[in-house]
Amino acid sequence: MNLGIAGKWALVCGASKGLGYGCALALAREGTHIVIVARGAEALKSAADRLRSDAQVTPVTQIEAIAADITTVEGRAKVFAFRKDFDIVVTNAGGPPPGDFRDWDRDAWIKAVDANMLTPIELIKATVDGMAARGFGRIVNITSSAVKAPIDILGLSNGARSGLTGFVAGVSRTSKLASANVTINNLLPGAFDTDRLKATLEGGAKKSGKTVDEVRDLRIKTIPSLRFGTAEEFGATCAFLCSAHAGYITGQNVLIDGGAYPGTY
Repeated sequence: MNLGIAGKWALVCGASKGLGYGCALALAREGTHIVIVARGAEALKSAADRLRSDAQVTPVTQIEAIAADITTVEGRAKVFAFRKDFDIVVTNAGGPPPGDFRDWDRDAWIKAVDANMLTPIELIKATVDGMAARGFGRIVNITSSAVKAPIDILGLSNGARSGLTGFVAGVSRTSKLASANVTINNLLPGAFDTDRLKATLEGGAKKSGKTVDEVRDLRIKTIPSLRFGTAEEFGATCAFLCSAHAGYITGQNVLIDGGAYPGTY
């Protein structure tokens, strides 16, 4: 399927590895020009090199890498100094650390909310009006399946991402945006084989007294697919939500978890 986004410009955050990289790869393979952002300059350069050398990414597709902390005012200013207008924005910031809520002070909560709620809101605010004026815009927020099925050791993430979910539910349904072909959706990953998952498994092992391998095996058994997801298949879903064919999908929480969520709705 031709997704109809060749030549568009996309901003993909947290794109040096994991799910963010998977999204950047899928979009680049569709001919979308990409600005990838992450804090680590070396890892980001490596990611950009891999994107440029991918057999399915054509030489005319522009790949730009900006090393910046997107959760800061300075980091966002650096990105928008390079390019102000984007047709596609994929928000993604590293999830807060797992742990016991009794150990988190105010600073830990503020940091989590700033990264996983307020930063996506700032990126939405900075880009949606330009998208509406041009008649096309796609924003995908990478959140977490924990928004629908909270995980006790991920309380910081549960709280901050739920706040973003509520905000998106309202702003995405404003007629000024929806009628202008601007969509905002959340993509909720379940267990994907990333560094983030490794940290969660290690936290679970520490809490339960089991080994990491034991916790990993137990987690896999809770997934009907009996495996963890891959960054490439996550990216493919993200690319579809960013496509010309997804203009009638907005304000949705798209769960991609191998069937792990047990609910009907």
